[in-house]
Amino acid sequence: MAPLPPPQLHPIPFCPKPTATPSSRRKLRLNSEIPTDSELMELLHIELAGEERIAAHEFFMTLAACNTVIPILTHSSSSCAILDEVHDTVGTIEYQGESPDEQALVAAASAYGYTLCERTSGHIVIDVNDEKLRLDVLGLHEFDSVRKRMSVVIRFPSGAVKVLVKGADTTMFSILRKDHKSYHDIQNATLNHLNEYSSEGLRTLVVAARDLTGEELEEWQLMYEDASTSLTDRSAKLRQTASLIECNLTLLGASAIEDKLQEGVPEAIESLRQAGMKVWVLTGDKQETAISIGMSCKLLTSDMQRIIINGTSENECKRLLFDAKVKFGVNPASCNQISTCQSDAENGHHEVPASMKSSNFPEPHAGEEGVSNGPLALIIDGNSLVYILEKDLETELFDLATSCRVVICCRVAPLQKAGIVDLIKSRTDDMTLAIGDGANDVSMIQMADVGVGICGQEGRQAVMASDFAMGQFRFLKRLLLVHGHWNYQRVGYLVLYNFYRNAVFVFMLFWYILYAAFSTTSALTDWSSVFYSLIYTSIPTLVVGILDKDLSHKTLLKYPKLYAAGYRQESYNMKLFWITMIDTVWQSLVVFYVPVFVYDQSDIDIWSMGSLWTIAVVILVNMHLAMDVQRWLIFTHMAIWGSIIITYGCLVVLDLIPVFPNYNTIFQLAKSPTYWLSILLIIVLALLPRFIVKVINQSFRPSDIQIAREAEILKKNHSYIMSKPDHDTS
Repeated sequence: MAPLPPPQLHPIPFCPKPTATPSSRRKLRLNSEIPTDSELMELLHIELAGEERIAAHEFFMTLAACNTVIPILTHSSSSCAILDEVHDTVGTIEYQGESPDEQALVAAASAYGYTLCERTSGHIVIDVNDEKLRLDVLGLHEFDSVRKRMSVVIRFPSGAVKVLVKGADTTMFSILRKDHKSYHDIQNATLNHLNEYSSEGLRTLVVAARDLTGEELEEWQLMYEDASTSLTDRSAKLRQTASLIECNLTLLGASAIEDKLQEGVPEAIESLRQAGMKVWVLTGDKQETAISIGMSCKLLTSDMQRIIINGTSENECKRLLFDAKVKFGVNPASCNQISTCQSDAENGHHEVPASMKSSNFPEPHAGEEGVSNGPLALIIDGNSLVYILEKDLETELFDLATSCRVVICCRVAPLQKAGIVDLIKSRTDDMTLAIGDGANDVSMIQMADVGVGICGQEGRQAVMASDFAMGQFRFLKRLLLVHGHWNYQRVGYLVLYNFYRNAVFVFMLFWYILYAAFSTTSALTDWSSVFYSLIYTSIPTLVVGILDKDLSHKTLLKYPKLYAAGYRQESYNMKLFWITMIDTVWQSLVVFYVPVFVYDQSDIDIWSMGSLWTIAVVILVNMHLAMDVQRWLIFTHMAIWGSIIITYGCLVVLDLIPVFPNYNTIFQLAKSPTYWLSILLIIVLALLPRFIVKVINQSFRPSDIQIAREAEILKKNHSYIMSKPDHDTS
């Protein structure tokens, strides 16, 4: 967090400065050094009670008192001054709180000499320029998404009672007193500074306060006690109680905090967009801050046409949406047109005319005349979403938003974030992913199909409500592009393979039933039927499903567009399913009829045929799997070839049991070369069509995945050849 800029000041009633002459005094210092403004520091140390000095004093008192931060003191050293008998204890102080913004504000106040050094449920102690000031906390109204501010009621040692408030400018300016002679000048100056801070990407707050009379305090205490102990509608009653004192406030100033982007955020967002994903930003920051952050993370670009929707009524929002759709030629998007619409927006099929690419061209707003065909960016505030999401304007917003490459929603409440996610889920078949790091993101994370929580200084509420947790935003790139691709490829293939390996066994039995004229005779023992799925073919399925990788993580990260194989459904679709089923029928026919024809004129019994069918189908499904394995590891070899060995071992054990009808059959079959030639013929005939189709597809119609895989193999072989001479010479 960056240090606070100098606040905008406003005169308020004087609060007496505490005086004390202790014989033992503790000096506190922060762990980190925060640069201060020398002019403001001089102003705070002026002895005269001027208006600016009082305003600055009250501003930093509010920053130090209006929060839920817990100070933690540690001793570092101590010294003793014998002459004046004053003992100084030097210690360090750390702050822990729910929000890093609050910690930054309290630390900034401490840097200017207003150090919060103690907090209990009933009072706080603030070290004001090395002199302790004990303040009684009469009540605290915590920040909520409706009020967008927090306040604390403080009783000073002099007996004066004040309410100290800080919050978003959108809600604070409406509750300020307007009867002061310099109100408009101070408000305009503060607004200018807020806009300046927001354009730099800083997160802003407005600070205000006022005195409470005895009657106001008594009325508030009665309502506060009743609301705090209420078992029903407690939040609503507390908001109503807060509104009683959060009015006619005196503006003290504004603060701005730099919330730096984490490492790798712009690169991660760009990779996700190249992968075909649409990135929407839902934030509680000011519009200017949101735009600045969008530029810094490369989500917004200078050539984009910005559609800004800032409506204050339902009719105005409707007009702005309609004007934007007409201006940019946005047509209503049906469910089967969404993918095309998103693809066009992602690929930037709209081009900005050359006359509009000048840096001096004014920023376009919805409703301006003229039509432009450039990449579109929709920027909408929370106040407009109130009318859009609760009225019959969702369709208009959806049509416009899906036509834009970028959507930024600013000053939105947590429920509005969830509403935006639900808007996409209810109108498309697309998968939604929400990522956040704070408690205000919980509803959005829970509403999305996939929720990702970031472990950070904002607390663990988002992590506890998410499906996946990570330390930084940049890890989302690897989660989706690498692990997401691997998981889709594995699951898609295993779904088809499990259908295949079970269907080929069932179809083989079905052909036997037809051949036996639906008689009650059986060719396989019950143990062979049970062990087929339990032992013979289960282990290779698990190993390949866990360890197989079609591409390395380096290739997937280098070429994000390979992720498109997922939403193109290349690994699993109905076409592949029916092709697999046709191949399954063919293989089952080969497995059954090849032994029938080979042993047609022999005197082999039905149980010997059953043993042959069992081992043939197990070898076949494992060879089928081996043809599709992309990455051969020692575990893969052990699973596939070991499965065949285990099958033979089980057949030998079962054939050694005299009570079973297939007693000693495997030993008689293994002596005949016909038995081994039959198995070889089954494998070749069954897999030959599949092999031919794979060769044709990979030679004449290779997919992006196959091309990237061949490039990996060529690069690996080239690196091996280049390093071999060096190895030989060494």
